[in-house]
Amino acid sequence: MNDMLQDSVFFGLFLSLFTYWIGVKIKNRFKWTILNPLLISILLCIVCLALGHISYATFNQGAQYLSYLLTPSTVCLALPMYRQMKVLKANWLPVLAGVVSGCAVTLGLVLLCGWFMKMEQTLTVSLLPKSITTAIAIGVTEELNGISAITVAAVIITGIIGAVVAGTVFRLFKIEEPVAQGLACGTSAHAIGTTKALELGEIQGAMSSLAIVASGIITVFAAPAVASWIF
Repeated sequence: MNDMLQDSVFFGLFLSLFTYWIGVKIKNRFKWTILNPLLISILLCIVCLALGHISYATFNQGAQYLSYLLTPSTVCLALPMYRQMKVLKANWLPVLAGVVSGCAVTLGLVLLCGWFMKMEQTLTVSLLPKSITTAIAIGVTEELNGISAITVAAVIITGIIGAVVAGTVFRLFKIEEPVAQGLACGTSAHAIGTTKALELGEIQGAMSSLAIVASGIITVFAAPAVASWIF
């Protein structure tokens, strides 16, 4: 199977887009929060590669082109933030406090889990940037001499979990303020969480977009400082 697909450089691209399309259809059909399109796409891709005995290298020949769209798509999230500039100016202090506290909790929990589970330093620092967007997280990990592959996996898992449980958490704790909902999604679950925030409303999407940028900047400076202090 690998030999047959070697000449088809767009196989990975087609499989990724097709499985995601299936995920969207399933999510629209059943409306269950757990049926996140990205999660469904990942699972379907794994099943296809396993059943077809297709190597990841073969799959990634085409799938890698999707990663080129990561940065432009993240930049596009500035549009809803621009539209809600008045809301941002009126709530700048809660926004700042929310993002800073979110980053502090994220870093603190990683260090606490690392200490409790007696993880190696390399693994712990690789998990520190798990709640920021992949493009920034990889840079932070490389600076800390961590393992980029672990960071990417942690970022994806964190984003999917955040997007899946966000609605339930908001209902459980009666969080109804749009600004708070958006900041929670963006700070804890980066771009994937922002897709959930956009489903909730434009204000939530705008605040989540802002949180991605702000939490990324804070983590770039805070993660190395925390790592050097702890280790």
